[in-house]
Amino acid sequence: MILEKIKQNSRINYLCNIWNVYSKRKSIKYGLPFIVFMIGGSFGLREWTQIRYQFSAVKGVSKEEAEKMGLHREKEVTLESAYEDIKKLDIDNWENKRGPRPWENNIEQNKQQ
Repeated sequence: MILEKIKQNSRINYLCNIWNVYSKRKSIKYGLPFIVFMIGGSFGLREWTQIRYQFSAVKGVSKEEAEKMGLHREKEVTLESAYEDIKKLDIDNWENKRGPRPWENNIEQNKQQ
């Protein structure tokens, strides 16, 4: 039993010595993490690009299918209707309103208005 503990301790000491020797080498200290990062990044990018191609085949929903699902649009928005709404706005008469600053108290700002 004592002999087994001595053998186990000698193995642990041997592994610790090997670790100390190799951890001081620059090729292991800087090169190994770089290689692991590059290979791991390759596998990670493969998964992300696979998701992109997987969902590129998905088609959109037509208006009829959307109405069947309960998604309704109240009005059709066109470029002309949006332009008419903007044309109705009065852009010549406006007032500059100062926003609150982080260092100011909001109570003081409300009193001024």
